[in-house]
Amino acid sequence: MRPRIAIPADTLTEATNVINERNAPFAPRPAIEAIVKSGGVPVILPSVDPKFVEDYIDLFDGIIFAGGFDVDPTFFGEEPHQKLGATYRKRDLFEIALLKESIKANKAIMGICRGMQIINVGLGGTLYQDLSENPNSFIKHSQNAPGNLPSHHVNVAKDSTLFNLVGERPYVNSRHHQALKDIAPSLKVVATADDHVPEAVESIDGNQILAIQWHPENMFKHYEYSQKIFADLIARSKKVAEKTRK
Repeated sequence: MRPRIAIPADTLTEATNVINERNAPFAPRPAIEAIVKSGGVPVILPSVDPKFVEDYIDLFDGIIFAGGFDVDPTFFGEEPHQKLGATYRKRDLFEIALLKESIKANKAIMGICRGMQIINVGLGGTLYQDLSENPNSFIKHSQNAPGNLPSHHVNVAKDSTLFNLVGERPYVNSRHHQALKDIAPSLKVVATADDHVPEAVESIDGNQILAIQWHPENMFKHYEYSQKIFADLIARSKKVAEKTRK
């Protein structure tokens, strides 16, 4: 049984000469390829009014909240910082509602970069709108190196699921300027950079959620530990499918 893995779509907001591409939903090709290689079936979900989220739930077994725009700070009670990047509130509303319904339905959940941030915010945590707000951050978290190459190391807790996938100190890529600040009550930090910026979180109870700050979808073809993160999602999603698709 090949589990179905949802990817909530990003939105093409730039103007184009093709009318059908204006505000078009899209998903990152590397994430789609990583899902397929790991044995899953990708299902792309365009952002809709959150009241329709329940209609999506039966379409998938696991879900990846992927990268993209900055998270609108009003979702964690703040006004925009001067260094806040572009936001897209419609996507935030949809993904937060989808996250909550996915948790209720016991779906397997993975987050990548912005995805980790929206998971934390959706569950009651906060963010640094820009790492300049964090007085302890000194590592370059938005690399100039090509995105499929690693740029800094991460320290992983030995009692975590992530440790079994990537080891104690993986070398990862990094493309973010926001970061987790206050951690949501249902999550725990299981990896940090050397400047203590959170690099991964997991569910406190069980293994429903694994979210990471870097981009394994850009590294999985050449770095086995990146592929293992997707393989873990597929394995968790298969268990969901076995329980719900009979």
